[in-house]
Amino acid sequence: MSVEGIPTLEVDGSGIRVAIVAGSWHEEITNGLIAGAERTLTAIGSDYELIRVPGSFELPLVARTALENGFDAAVALGVIIRGGTPHFEFVSDAATSGLTRAALDAGKPVGFGVLTLDDEQQGLDRAGLPGSTEDKGEEAALAAVSAARLLRELRGR
Repeated sequence: MSVEGIPTLEVDGSGIRVAIVAGSWHEEITNGLIAGAERTLTAIGSDYELIRVPGSFELPLVARTALENGFDAAVALGVIIRGGTPHFEFVSDAATSGLTRAALDAGKPVGFGVLTLDDEQQGLDRAGLPGSTEDKGEEAALAAVSAARLLRELRGR
């Protein structure tokens, strides 16, 4: 796992309303992702609401609906762990493609914090928990708000 190349984003989140849309599978990892996103959004001054969904497959529709109903950005958080069936590929592709489509259809950013993992340890390493080497909840929140701010500037020209 490499954290080399991660950008340092200085983001002013004031006036940006964010929907954190999070799956419910793999509770310890997901709760770590949520905590990282919430901590980050609070620190940069964004208002946010946490919306829980059953799993990663449901993230795109709920994120798009949130974006269409007043949120400036969404942060999608989920955990998909590879198993012994093709289910992993189907759900991973549906979540990734669906979140891209949600952002494009709504014209608003979606921070991508869906972890696609070979095993649980990879998630624990990325969840922003004590001992984790990465905080993907924080990264997804910063990306979403940074993009929302940039879109406001571009549309204001």
